[in-house]
Amino acid sequence: MPRPDDIPAVGQAATTRDAFLGGRVQVLQPARGGGHRSGLDAVYLAAAVPGDVTGHVIDLGSGAGAAGFCLAARLGQVRVTLVDRDRTALALARGALELAENSAFADRVAVMEADITARGKDRHAAGLVPALADHVIMNPPYYLDGQVRMSPANARADAHVLDARGLEPWARTATDILRDGGSLTLVFRADGLDQILTALHSRFGAIDVIPLYPRAGAPATRVLVRALRASRAPLRLLPGFVVHEGAGSPFTDHASAVMRDGAGLVIPRR
Repeated sequence: MPRPDDIPAVGQAATTRDAFLGGRVQVLQPARGGGHRSGLDAVYLAAAVPGDVTGHVIDLGSGAGAAGFCLAARLGQVRVTLVDRDRTALALARGALELAENSAFADRVAVMEADITARGKDRHAAGLVPALADHVIMNPPYYLDGQVRMSPANARADAHVLDARGLEPWARTATDILRDGGSLTLVFRADGLDQILTALHSRFGAIDVIPLYPRAGAPATRVLVRALRASRAPLRLLPGFVVHEGAGSPFTDHASAVMRDGAGLVIPRR
């Protein structure tokens, strides 16, 4: 997990500087209670992208950039664009790209302010144009409006709660910006798998579902999903990964390699 190191406030909000991948990546994030903070999900999302992916990767709903940074640090052959409508989060991402520790990948990461859920003409005007990406990654908000009590911090609520349309706008935008044959990787709640499959239906095929288990014998709490735009290949439910040795215990050897060493996930390719 990231290690916080308090730094001076950005604007009026307290901010921390957090180390990912054993310090190879530094992310500036709101202090606890001040907005969404990334952790394990972002690192596993980046690790789930195949190691031979090349070209332009769009991180939809990037927040302060943890997943996109981890991906750029892991795969030296990709360019990454962080996309979010949260100006504060994007300002933190830009600030982090100036840090010396991120210099190995900073010149391959760009930042775009855009509303992923907006109408097509508005998304296009903001820069999210058709066939922009070779690959899309995304970590959408996990809950539908009304499922959980909204956070008093608006940015945190936006990061955690989908609007009434659910995942539909996210899937539509991912489809629009991907080139023919482009691929999608996302992380979501395991009990929201039905929502994912509904949103991807008729848009994506070759869907691979990879469960993440908090410990051996426990139900999965997260799923990683990979898919190909316009493919007709069938869905596969693949073996998953165990994160902790037991309740409250250290990472498994596999999880340590992902979280601290930047290892990619070994997932059979299509």
